[in-house]
Amino acid sequence: MPSGAAAESLAAVAGAAAPHGLRVLGTFACQPSDHVPDREPGAATSGLALLGNAGPELWTVYSQQRRDEPHPLDAWTRRAAASIVAALAGRFERPRAVFPFEGPPYMPFQRWALRSGMAAQSPIGLLIHREFGLWHAYRCAILLDVPLPEPMAPTTRPCDACTDQPCLATCPVDAFAPAAAAAAGPAAYDAARCREHVRAPAGADCRLQGCRARRACPVGRDYVYGTDQAAFHMAAFTGSSRVA
Repeated sequence: MPSGAAAESLAAVAGAAAPHGLRVLGTFACQPSDHVPDREPGAATSGLALLGNAGPELWTVYSQQRRDEPHPLDAWTRRAAASIVAALAGRFERPRAVFPFEGPPYMPFQRWALRSGMAAQSPIGLLIHREFGLWHAYRCAILLDVPLPEPMAPTTRPCDACTDQPCLATCPVDAFAPAAAAAAGPAAYDAARCREHVRAPAGADCRLQGCRARRACPVGRDYVYGTDQAAFHMAAFTGSSRVA
């Protein structure tokens, strides 16, 4: 557990994020190899906090505040992050928010998630969180002038103890081709086949409930998305404004 100033800084970020349904999904003290941008020109970043959703908390807040605008979740995220930065400005020097959807060039959010020690790559390629499983997403990162807790000591990923790995056998169109061996990395993902199925009448279950392979994962079951949230994300995946 972090202690002292690091614990207080982490608590401040978590407290500012909570009203927006966002959680701290990982933190670390920045090194040059992490490729974290400056907070401002000449103002180096010392600590990074990954913020995102886990379960339905963000969806509850977002649903109440959503506006009719292009890319509504991204736009809402920018407003939420601005509010968080404003709340932290009295404690930290020139905090900054950066986003995974802005680019190119795009910020290396997946690399940062792995660096935090809280995420690992699952057999289907998605990052799996130690606590929240596949039911999380990174929405922004907060850059601070103070170090934040370093990654936890490396341990096996949750998937290593999952002998059945139902995520690889549940897709109705076999969009995930298992790697020849565990060392070969995650399954190859046929996104086109997946998208075609989800758009078709036969794909109603995945379209309205969320990816069946993702739902098969036993980790983080308390954070499974509700129907409205799952349908929203699947509509974005298929490029449709419809969820039914």
